[in-house]
Amino acid sequence: MALLQISEPGQAPDPHQRRIAVGIDLGTTHSLVASVRNGVAECLPDDKGQVILPSVVRYLPGQGRQIGHEAVANAAQDPENTLASVKRFMGRSLSDIAHPEKLPYKFVKPDGASAKGMLSIQTVQGEKSPVEVSAEILATLRYRAEDTFNDDLHGAVITVPAYFDDAQRQATKDAAQMAGINVLRLINEPTAAAIAYGLDNASEGIYAVFDLGGGTFDISVLRLTRGVFEVMATGGDSALGGDDYDHALADAALASMGLQEVQAGLSAEDKTRLKAAARAAKEALTSASEATLTWTHADQTHAVNITRAQFEEATAALTARCMSAVKKALRDAKVKADDIQGVVMVGGSTRMPQVQEAVAAFFGKAPLNNLNPDEVVALGAAIQANQLAGNDAAGDLLLLDVIPLSLGIETMGGLVERIIPRNQTIPTAMAQDFTTYQDGQTALALHVLQGERDLVVDCRSLARFELRGIPPMAAGAARIRVTFTVDADGLLSVAAKEQISGVEAKIDVKPSYGLSDDQIAKMLQDSFTTAEVDMKARALVEARVDGDRMLLATQSALNADGHLLSAEDRTHIEKMMVTLRQVVDTATDAQAVEDATEALAKGTEAFAAERMNHSIQKALSGQNIQSL
Repeated sequence: MALLQISEPGQAPDPHQRRIAVGIDLGTTHSLVASVRNGVAECLPDDKGQVILPSVVRYLPGQGRQIGHEAVANAAQDPENTLASVKRFMGRSLSDIAHPEKLPYKFVKPDGASAKGMLSIQTVQGEKSPVEVSAEILATLRYRAEDTFNDDLHGAVITVPAYFDDAQRQATKDAAQMAGINVLRLINEPTAAAIAYGLDNASEGIYAVFDLGGGTFDISVLRLTRGVFEVMATGGDSALGGDDYDHALADAALASMGLQEVQAGLSAEDKTRLKAAARAAKEALTSASEATLTWTHADQTHAVNITRAQFEEATAALTARCMSAVKKALRDAKVKADDIQGVVMVGGSTRMPQVQEAVAAFFGKAPLNNLNPDEVVALGAAIQANQLAGNDAAGDLLLLDVIPLSLGIETMGGLVERIIPRNQTIPTAMAQDFTTYQDGQTALALHVLQGERDLVVDCRSLARFELRGIPPMAAGAARIRVTFTVDADGLLSVAAKEQISGVEAKIDVKPSYGLSDDQIAKMLQDSFTTAEVDMKARALVEARVDGDRMLLATQSALNADGHLLSAEDRTHIEKMMVTLRQVVDTATDAQAVEDATEALAKGTEAFAAERMNHSIQKALSGQNIQSL
């Protein structure tokens, strides 16, 4: 007889059957793939036993390519076709890249002229976008996982910097799709690191995760309560990392050699060799007090001794940028350095002594370094992937992540109305009601923005769309509900619905390129330093909008019932309207506009009363009081 096997919905009949799910750390310098095996998260090695895959792709003539260690080995011989650190270009335009002249690549502007849109790099196989290069790296990691388990991959959790904006997250998802990977979730790197440390099991309280990688820097403040990871605040710089320390060390070495003037004219091979030499010296200075930077240029070998003190001096500004972001994140989380129970160090660049010392001095305690900083993010992603795939039935891990920058829409006068504030827990959906500005308005243009400033010109445009088919109504009668939805991956969709008629429009926000190098950090800084200016500007714009509305309403009343007024009264009202129009157009002070608007409102009170009496008289004319 056959044995009838019954299982719970969603659970495999075979208790040994499990879905293959992995965590992928798509890093600027190195990438890794990890999975939970025998209840333990571990990084998966390649056929040579190496777990780290350098994030480098070399394109060969024809269709061939080298990925990882092989590409690194040939980088100096073929720098223009060997693409490294492409994560720094994800979701960015060419105008967003700081000092492109220091890089050995031939950058291509989209459409030949415009600087808008994601940049591309010219190679022997044609133009390659950062998304395509990242897809090559992700596909290599996917094949490694499938070879390890001898099975197809169910899906992956891919990590991104906490400070990646919407465009950069979308670009990462697009790369995974090109690589044939089902993305279970995008999660922030600091959050993944906290999971890997097992803080969900062993600890409760407030922790900081300091993540300094090859190309990006993140700081996150997390509150841990019995398996619940609540991100209280996040900050950082998506264009700050170990690469910048390499460039700073290289510049200092050239200065010591007296070769600053040759920098502009260096060939692609020279630039690649110089960066490699600077990186080697940087790594040596982690354990030694002095190192030699050796570089060959124009058939001449140059060597200069660099002390740790010199390296620290050359990179002091970069370390200060890191600590400035840390202070801002703590301020946003409304906690002090003393409230932090532990600081988790993530990313290979945190090995630098000056970074360790700066963090220890700021928090007053030694940072946590007991896990390999290169692997910790991938391990955390693997634990989350295992749970999302349904393999960990007992898992009760809950992630409550946040968005890094506020989201809103443009309103009349070029103002930004914020709908979702920064550091709001995701996934989330928030809505706000708006109305029409003019009589008979049948369409509404919606402009979606990201940033912390009050004026549209100071924020980052994400998308535009229109709501059409609004029934013609008086200004202010329509009720349009705008809903912002941010999913668990941090990606945005916006919907607008007119409540009376039911007409609606929706857009998934997929920007073509990301924020500039300094824009994200600058947005937050500006929101603090320019708060007073913004308040005055906002007040002036709001006063002008109110003045315009008053003028429209008064003109509409005159057109309809102007005959009720004497010639003298009408002239008086028209003079006040002219005065208000002049003030609205020229005034730089909100109070002046408000005063002029108030004067017109008071000056038309008698006219408004006369209109009301006339309307009532008209409605009652010929009516018997008893019939009413």
